[in-house]
Amino acid sequence: MRVTIPRRGSKREAKAFVESQRQWILNEQERLERQRAASHPRVVPDVLQALRTRALGELPPRLLQLAAQHGLRVKRVSIRNQKWRWGSCSPDGHICLNWRLVAMPDWVRDYVLIHEIMHLKRLDHSKVFWRLVASACPRHREARAWLRANDRLLREHRD
Repeated sequence: MRVTIPRRGSKREAKAFVESQRQWILNEQERLERQRAASHPRVVPDVLQALRTRALGELPPRLLQLAAQHGLRVKRVSIRNQKWRWGSCSPDGHICLNWRLVAMPDWVRDYVLIHEIMHLKRLDHSKVFWRLVASACPRHREARAWLRANDRLLREHRD
């Protein structure tokens, strides 16, 4: 807990204020903790590790399968704990995937994988790129909407 003292205030006055408001402070701390727990449910570390292991086993083979279906070659696949992205593709053909992809519906996960492999053809988000994605994934708009509605999944369970 932190108490900010006005410029002309004293530590003695601050301590007296804290003491006079102790019950309110305790109530607010409890309320904030309940709110935090409700918005970020705790996942048992073993479950988290199981999801990451599952991601390592499932995501690279599926990505390579989709790439082969579209005549594309991925040079390297990494599974990471990305905080702001579902995936990324480097100019040299290295695709990084967020382990949290295993926690979403298969059709949404496949959209993300297709999105990344289409960057092997076009490393931008131009109209040409989106046409490539649309031809490979007819439900891409629906999948993007699902991702926007569930973007909290990116923020949960960070290390």
